[in-house]
Amino acid sequence: MHKSQARQLIERAYQAWDAEEWLRAAELFEQVLAHFPDEKPSAEWWYDAALARKFLRNWQKAYELGREAAARAPRGEGEPAFWNLGIAATIQREWATARDAWAGFGIELPDGEGEIDARFGNACVRLDTGGLQEVVWIERLCPTRGRVVNVPVTGGRRYGEIVVHDGVPNGERIVDGTICLRRVPRAPGGVVEGSFTTADCGGWSRSSPRPWGVVVALHETTHRRRVRTPGGVPGRSLRSPRRARRGGCWSSGPGRP
Repeated sequence: MHKSQARQLIERAYQAWDAEEWLRAAELFEQVLAHFPDEKPSAEWWYDAALARKFLRNWQKAYELGREAAARAPRGEGEPAFWNLGIAATIQREWATARDAWAGFGIELPDGEGEIDARFGNACVRLDTGGLQEVVWIERLCPTRGRVVNVPVTGGRRYGEIVVHDGVPNGERIVDGTICLRRVPRAPGGVVEGSFTTADCGGWSRSSPRPWGVVVALHETTHRRRVRTPGGVPGRSLRSPRRARRGGCWSSGPGRP
C-alpha cells in the first residue's frame, strides 16, 4: 500500500467516524495500520480504531487494538488510551493488563494480583435497560467497576449487581448541599454513564436478593426515605423511576437535580 492510498483510506475512516459508522471506521483504520503501524500519526489511528471497537462493544478487538494504542502513549499522564484499555482488559478479565493500564493512566492501585477489589469511593451511574434509564449509587471496586448499593426499580436490575461504567461524567447529584460530581476516574463520586453492564460483559456476580415490591406513599415535598429493616439487616435506599416521579430531585437525566 502506498502512502497516498493510506491517506485516502484515513480520510474515508474519519468520514465514517463523523457519520458514526463505527464498524466501517474501525475496518479502514485497521487496514491502514496493517501496513503502517508505526508512522508518526499511527498512535492516533490505533487509539481511534480501539475506540470504535469499544463503541461496538467488540471487547476482544478493543482489547487487542487498545494494547497497541497504549504501547504508543506516554505513561502517567492521564492518556485516554490507557483508560480505554483498562475497560476492555477488565471486561476480558485480563487483570494483569488492566492493572498495568490503570498504572499507565496514573491511578495508584493497592498491591496485589488478579481481580481488583478495592475501595474507590461512591459514584452514581446511569443504567440504560431496554430504553429505561435509572441513576443508581455504586461502591466503586476499581476504576471502572462498581457494586449497586441501592435497590433499582428497573426490571432485570438488582441490589448488589456489579456494573462496568465508562469514565466520562454526565450530570451532577447533590447530597447535603455538596455537589458529588468529581472527575471520574481521577477521584471518586459523580455521575457517569453506565454504558457497559453485566449484559454486555458476560456478567459478573449478580446479587442473591430478588427485587422487592414496595408501595411507598410520600408527601409531595419528600424525596427520599431510608427503609429500616428488622433483624440487623442493613437498610436499603429506595428510589422511584423517572416516569413515576414529579419534580426533578431524582431525575435520571443529566444535569443538577
